[in-house]
Amino acid sequence: MMLAGLLLFTGTHLFLAIAATCIANMRRSMGVLPVKAAVAVLSLAGLALVVLGWRQTMPQWIYLPPTELRLVAVALIAAAMYLLVLSQRPSVLKRYLRHPQLTGVLLWAIGHLMLNGDSRSLLLFGGLALWAPLEMVLINARDGARTSLPDAPPVATDVITALVALLLIAALAWAHPWYTGVAILPR
Repeated sequence: MMLAGLLLFTGTHLFLAIAATCIANMRRSMGVLPVKAAVAVLSLAGLALVVLGWRQTMPQWIYLPPTELRLVAVALIAAAMYLLVLSQRPSVLKRYLRHPQLTGVLLWAIGHLMLNGDSRSLLLFGGLALWAPLEMVLINARDGARTSLPDAPPVATDVITALVALLLIAALAWAHPWYTGVAILPR
């Protein structure tokens, strides 16, 4: 179930990156909103299957994560959450980082691989760590070189982004046991 969800989620996004003509035709014939709705439904269904599959899969230990890298892993995950929030807002960093959301997914996956050495973690986080850079390459090939950089917003915008990211990190840490079955905060 987890593998099916991962394939549905990543496959939907890879299709968007490689089938630009097909997507453009679908938008012309169906409209932009129905295509966005279909992508959202497929993506959410994939994520739901990943979460359900994760909770139902009995993990088998593949490797022992290095405890000395625990803090580095947590820092990567925190940076990933910041990049995920930043991807939806104006930011100075977007002038230098073309794919903040996919970079965030990559950092999140690497951080989790540094913390978890079991089979289900290797499948999920390893799969996403392979998919994110592939998606970046395909999007760059589809869209071509950047011709202009986004405007730099006021510093206050980046401060608000950091605060929103901190709230997201707190909410995800608190809810982690609910959607993964693994507590990361002391109770």
